[in-house]
Amino acid sequence: MENKCYLCPRQCGINRNKTAGFCGAKTLKIAKVQKHFGEEPIISTTNGSGTIFFSHCSLKCCYCQNFEISHNGYGFDITINELANIFKKLEQSDVSNINLVSPTHYTNEIIEALKIYKPKIPIVWNSSGYETVENIKKIKPFIDIYLPDFKYSNNELADKFSKAKNYFEQASQSIIQMRNNQPEDIIVNGVMKKGLIIRHMVLPSYTKNSIDIIEWINTNLGNKTFVSLMSQYMPCFNSKNFVEINRPLKPVEYKIVLQHLNKLGFTNGFTQKLTSSTDKLVPKFLNGKLIEL
Repeated sequence: MENKCYLCPRQCGINRNKTAGFCGAKTLKIAKVQKHFGEEPIISTTNGSGTIFFSHCSLKCCYCQNFEISHNGYGFDITINELANIFKKLEQSDVSNINLVSPTHYTNEIIEALKIYKPKIPIVWNSSGYETVENIKKIKPFIDIYLPDFKYSNNELADKFSKAKNYFEQASQSIIQMRNNQPEDIIVNGVMKKGLIIRHMVLPSYTKNSIDIIEWINTNLGNKTFVSLMSQYMPCFNSKNFVEINRPLKPVEYKIVLQHLNKLGFTNGFTQKLTSSTDKLVPKFLNGKLIEL
């Protein structure tokens, strides 16, 4: 049977039984399974988020902190049954949720694994935001929390830094669909059970890109939307090839964006200190261990 892939906006149509698509993925592959405490507080909680880092990615961000797995494809091939068993093992470790990181290109395998075993704790779709509306509709019966990045309001920047020419149109419409899939934010004792959190990382030199993202969220989803405004940018991987982002974020840049967020009345969400610009919470992928619980 052919396995032609149209899961992400690139619409490769590649038969992944024979060759990899633009993302680099063929068969199901993951790089790390662990309790993760570096997410937003209502996701990580005191118990940790049961995180599965999938190998490969449909974006090619030149500044990716996880480039060993997103670009270089580090990881371990597993079966759908093994993925279902990982869901069960994570749930048994008393984590607050199952956190699927960069899952888009494995949507079909994830759905099949969740049909085999659906945990009673929330399932988090933690993606780049570079999605199709059709794929977000497809995952609706299986996902409780949507945690997308919203990286760019400017498609020129998206093409330059992530090789994604139509990022804004695809991300904005898929995020609207995520809100339609899960219209209510439900938080119990400081733990999110259902809902949407939009992440945006401020890039050096591009505060207007960030302000335009916030304006779009306010206009289209309202200022009650949970927004996680991130200052954790680090000049890593191939960011050295672009002088405007080959430096840490300046305090004044983050302050400008944060002030605009506050001006528009956003009260739900999260901010970061500039000291978040560190690799302390970046998982160590190259130690040969798949599961760390």
